Amino acid sequence: MLRTVPRSRTWKYISSRNLGSRQTLFQNHRNLSSSSEYDSTLKNLKIGSHTRVIFQGFTGRQATANACESIEWGTNILGGVTPGREGEHLGLPVFPTVRKAAEVLKPDATGIYVAAHQAAGAIEEAIEAGVPLIVAVAEHIPLHDILRIHSILKTQSKCRLIGANSPGIISAVGKCRIGFQPLPCFEPGRIGIVARSGTLSYETAASTLRSGLGQSMCIGVGGDILPGTSLMDGLKILAEDKDTEGIAVIGEIGGEAELEAADWIREYRTTTENPKPMAALVAGVNAVPGRLMGHAGAFTLPGEPSPLDKIEALKAAGTAIVNHPSRFGPVLKSMLEGVTPTGSGVSPSLNGSQRRGIHSIVHRPVPSQHATRHLPRNQKRNIYLSSDAALNLLRQHGVPIASGFSTGPQKLLAISIDRSAKTPCIIASPTGDTSQAAKFAFEPIPTSAILQHLNFDSASSTSLHTLLTTLSSLFTSKEAFLLETLVSVSPSAGTTIHVSSARFGFDDAAAFRSCVRQPDIHHHHHHHTLPRDGDGDGNEHPAEIEAAKHGIVYIRIDGPDNNNNNCIGTLVNGAGLAMNTVDALVDAGGRAANFLDTGGKATSETVKRSFEAILTDSRVKCIFVNIFGGLTRGDMIAEGVVLAFRDLGMAVPVVVRIRGTNEKEGQKIIADSGLPLFAFDDFDEAARKAIELANQGL
Repeated sequence: MLRTVPRSRTWKYISSRNLGSRQTLFQNHRNLSSSSEYDSTLKNLKIGSHTRVIFQGFTGRQATANACESIEWGTNILGGVTPGREGEHLGLPVFPTVRKAAEVLKPDATGIYVAAHQAAGAIEEAIEAGVPLIVAVAEHIPLHDILRIHSILKTQSKCRLIGANSPGIISAVGKCRIGFQPLPCFEPGRIGIVARSGTLSYETAASTLRSGLGQSMCIGVGGDILPGTSLMDGLKILAEDKDTEGIAVIGEIGGEAELEAADWIREYRTTTENPKPMAALVAGVNAVPGRLMGHAGAFTLPGEPSPLDKIEALKAAGTAIVNHPSRFGPVLKSMLEGVTPTGSGVSPSLNGSQRRGIHSIVHRPVPSQHATRHLPRNQKRNIYLSSDAALNLLRQHGVPIASGFSTGPQKLLAISIDRSAKTPCIIASPTGDTSQAAKFAFEPIPTSAILQHLNFDSASSTSLHTLLTTLSSLFTSKEAFLLETLVSVSPSAGTTIHVSSARFGFDDAAAFRSCVRQPDIHHHHHHHTLPRDGDGDGNEHPAEIEAAKHGIVYIRIDGPDNNNNNCIGTLVNGAGLAMNTVDALVDAGGRAANFLDTGGKATSETVKRSFEAILTDSRVKCIFVNIFGGLTRGDMIAEGVVLAFRDLGMAVPVVVRIRGTNEKEGQKIIADSGLPLFAFDDFDEAARKAIELANQGL
């Protein structure tokens, strides 16, 4: 088993900047967060035929299958590491440690194929061995383990991390794959792709292939909350890559990465004589507020920009905007030919003509406390305690709680994650939302600056410092990702700051799922969870709970006033593609009844379970199955659809759109089934049919 380096050895948040009170949230500080030492490792992303690759977890089933495909495709895999083993595997040497493998094989890159609870230790081992490029594919590595990894990475200039929760990186020109991208989608060509979503990047690659463009390189930065390589990092590499002529950028909800990319694109277009054309997509415009949309990092923390903010920023920076990945090929082809792209689902760039500061479009309040109570229990990364349980936790640590007396003006005080700096941070606002929020360093705590920003009297300084110290200790010791409070000074309580409301989120990956840490938090969560949307009485929706047992992320989407217009059930493989499917249906005039991500490796059984979840919603009048076959074969999905349709005695029509691996075989199975199934390969045609059938059922 791979070792995990003891937390006490390296566990320290190393802050690369001190924001202080001079900067409001997301204003002027972007692009300042990464260390110059780690920035110097960007060049390690330039993989190709020269790249010497090893695998960690080499003899495991997933790594073995992946290595066989990659070697056959042309990747220069030299061997790998399995702790405690030596010898050969696939005719290549196996070493017991990364250090030994590095000494003998001199690798340029390592692909890490181990379980999430082992992945942090494997990454650290690769850093200690000095492997230049480290690709981590595992999802749900505990957040505070990743924070520790970033504190290490910032202090060195040898190693670059891609991931976690990443499909990897692939050079189509250099025939080098470190990850699990579906190889039939990739052929040497002209387009570079940088993406947070794996499935969206695969469909983008297929779109460029159908348009005769092919790809140069695809950098999957991944869906983790704190990826080791950002969209902006990928853009820097693709912009200077001689084989890349046009670039596709794929973002999603959560964090500021797209705004940072927009800042960089604007500067690039201003200072470059012939800038490469770029098109972008941002998934999650219609995401359910407060919900974790499949990916570990696909949720919005207090004060973070919305998807519409991100789209506006990218468009203003000079990128064309598309609303579906199948449009990337035609749009980039037009741009390369000097023609302004047009058509449904395409928004041309503003050619960088809009120069206003980004801060003017991202300062919108987060939803109210009541509006953000749709919070998942069964989805990793999100253990939320009820307000009562959170307040009780604070009482146990001696924090004054406002009860039984009137309070003064409510102010927001939170500890969360600065996704740009890769560190925790303190967020403070003199109002009860983030409309006037400022971001402050986590350590040392800048009490005076925060006191001033909150407009508290200086006499409350000691009380504020005590509260912040307690919250900081809880954040670290209990592995939280969000400790959000509303605080005030009561006229009758002197200078003491009281907490009147609390919303605490802890890392499920650490608390239970992967590492079985924080058992007390999991106990509190189990007995004191927040109410969710669903049956209206505060209980969790049974269909969501049942789906989660089978690895399916199912989230019901309610329209305005809970009307019945959300009548199209969606079944999609991959979180990014599932978010985008909901968005694109809305753009086409329909309304999705749910978000459903079967996961990257959907099976016939998964498809059946997904249909069962969707059919619990009486609003559903049509089901839209949107599958891009990457790891999942199109014919397998089609067989699952046919079997499920028959077994469940379904009465609602089903539209099936299958692209990617074995798409023709899958479409034929649907067409030959004799069932009321409608098969398409074009998204627009499939969406129109689904909307038509749903409207007929209303």
